[in-house]
Amino acid sequence: PPKKKDIRDYNDADMARLLEQWEKDDDIEEGDLPEHKRPPAPIDFSKIDPGKPESILKLTKKGKTLMMFVTVSGNPTEKETEEITSLWQGSLFNANYDVQRFIVGSNRAIFMLRDGGYAWEIKDFLINQERCADVTLEGQVYPGKGADGSEKVKNKTKPEKAKKKKDAEKKSSGIKEDNRATNQREEL
Repeated sequence: PPKKKDIRDYNDADMARLLEQWEKDDDIEEGDLPEHKRPPAPIDFSKIDPGKPESILKLTKKGKTLMMFVTVSGNPTEKETEEITSLWQGSLFNANYDVQRFIVGSNRAIFMLRDGGYAWEIKDFLINQERCADVTLEGQVYPGKGADGSEKVKNKTKPEKAKKKKDAEKKSSGIKEDNRATNQREEL
């Protein structure tokens, strides 16, 4: 059994142990738990459309915090980016979306959503704005209405460039690639 100490002699470790004892006996409601300790919401598989992978993401992100990056088109200053994204945030707030905004560069902002299930609806709103160059959500870049032709083409050509480079490497190395095992041993 621990020795009884005078409360005035408690150090930080003693106070931490005392707090743990109090919290152990407390019944914390599920909504008050931090997000990482909450059980995941059950997924209704009847609502999933197999033709749309976004519907799966929508259901899995429901109730979880999610962040999306937004790029403002043109060459705005940080103050202009602040004003433009503030208007977008106000519009989303008026539509009852809980969104927080953080400016991370002269033309970029992070929109943080408390409920990730609404992320794709918000993304659709943002890409239809005149000054929105693109929205990055879950690693996917969606070009916006404000993206000039070079930005839209850039997103489409990135995979093609990588594919062309890979094809060129295959041709230069002279190695035939297929799924069959070969008896020949090729020198590198």
